This record gives sequence, C-alpha cells and structure tokens, in this order.
Amino acid sequence: MASKNDEKFALAVLEKFGLRPYFLCPQVNWGPKSESVRIIREELGIGYDAMAFVDDQPFERDEVAFVHPQVRCFDVDFIGSMLRHEALNPLVVTAEAANRRLMYLSDKQRKHDEETLADNQKFLASLDLKLAITPATPDDLKRIEELTIRTNQLNSTGYTYSGEELEELLLSPHHQVYVAELEDKYGTYGKIGVAMLECRGEEWRIKLFLVSCRVISRGTGTAMLTYLIRLAAASGKQLYAEFLPTDRNRIMHITYRFAGFREAAPLEGGGQLLRYDSPTEAVFPAYVTLRT
Repeated sequence: MASKNDEKFALAVLEKFGLRPYFLCPQVNWGPKSESVRIIREELGIGYDAMAFVDDQPFERDEVAFVHPQVRCFDVDFIGSMLRHEALNPLVVTAEAANRRLMYLSDKQRKHDEETLADNQKFLASLDLKLAITPATPDDLKRIEELTIRTNQLNSTGYTYSGEELEELLLSPHHQVYVAELEDKYGTYGKIGVAMLECRGEEWRIKLFLVSCRVISRGTGTAMLTYLIRLAAASGKQLYAEFLPTDRNRIMHITYRFAGFREAAPLEGGGQLLRYDSPTEAVFPAYVTLRT
C-alpha cells in the first residue's frame, strides 16, 4: 500500500474489514508515492522488478515510473485481469511461495526484537536457529528451481537449472545435491539454500551454492559451507568451488574467502575456481544448531 491519506484513518478502515494482516508494510503519508515504493522494497528486501504499482491517477503512475523504471505500473482497471497476467503467474508455486506473507510477518517480529538487542551475537543466539541440510529429493525440485531463478545476491555462479536437468542430477553418480531448511523460535523460513557438488576422482567441486536473501544476516551461508567442507574432508577429497562474479553477488565471494577458500585458477567467462585451503578446522556458528 502506497497511499496519500491520513495514516490513522486508513489503517482503521483496514482493521474494520479484517484486511490489515494482508498489508505487510503499508505506507500512508502525504509524500511522493515513489518514496513509499522505495521504503516497501527495502523492508521486504525485494527488487523493483518484482513490484507492481496500481493506481487510478496517471500522475502517480508516471511519478513512480519516472523514479523507479523497473516497477510495472498499471491503471486501476488492471485489477480485473491481474490474476491472468503473465508476470503474476510464476512457473511454479512452492510451499515457501504460498506462505511468503506469513514468513514476512514472522520476519517483521524478528527485526523488531533484533532492534531491541544491541549485541547481534546475543540476538542470533536468542533465535534458537536450527539448520537442516539433507540430500535433495524429487519433492524438492520445484523449490530448487525457484531458488535458482529468484536468488541473485547470494548465488555463487548464477547457474539456473530446469526441473528436468535437476532430476537428472539427482540420479547422477557424479553429483550430490543438498537443500537447507532453516527455522527459529518464530517459525520456519522454509527451504532457503541449495548446494550442488560435482564429485570426480579426488576432487569435489561446488558447482552451485546459493542462499535466500531473506536469511542473509543469519550466518546460514557460512554454516552450509562448513557442512560441505567437513563432508569433503570426511571423504578424503579436496574441495573446490566455482565462482562467477555478477553485479550483485560480491557478498558470496566474501563468504567463500572467510570460509577459507582461495583463488586457484581462472574459469572461462571471467570466473574463478576457488580451492579450500585453511590451516584451521571449519566450525559452525555457535548460534546455529545443525540437523542432518
């Protein structure tokens, strides 16, 4: 909601009709609607290209489109046909997607509690984070495909895979695919991470490693890499990882570096092959309980 109105009055109307829980971060003020859109994007942690703006005033639509050209802007007449619009109909609808509104509400409470604790480590410890990392099954294919398409910032290569390709990889003797699921005292985040290993000879190579942006501050990426490092060590294999830089995934390179990976060789296309090379044992974050 990006409304020019009196906030108290507008929210009271939503409460009256039982609609308030459906608006995650309503912006009701007298400022430019483009600013309201910006605030909503930041609070939800999504891209402008994932937003649609519907308004009955041409001026408001033009103002938002001018400031945020990636936002799709529609006249109010669009409402009658919006459920049939291609952009609003993803190829797959996973359980995580269907429950995303409730996950956002839980996350809002997390952020509120986080702001009341100055020590971030204490806050993370208070969450009772539980991370489950398990081999992927056919039931996970739709969610894995969705994550490869939606995840940009925390994606080490940007590789995407169709459902058919993923199904072949699950059956391949040279590949291992893992999914990570996270929960805390507020509820579940759903399946938020994917890792794919190519296993040939004495080398294991991480071909795909991604983590949902919703858990960027939970140390989940470090925990998943630690799991893979220990898995390779237990099998007596040398672990490598492919990294292809984009304009949005620099944080993944930092995550690899902090986990003990170093540049080993260039890859075609401008990427880097990273090699795990650390003199110290990989340890899980103290505030995360691993469940396998």
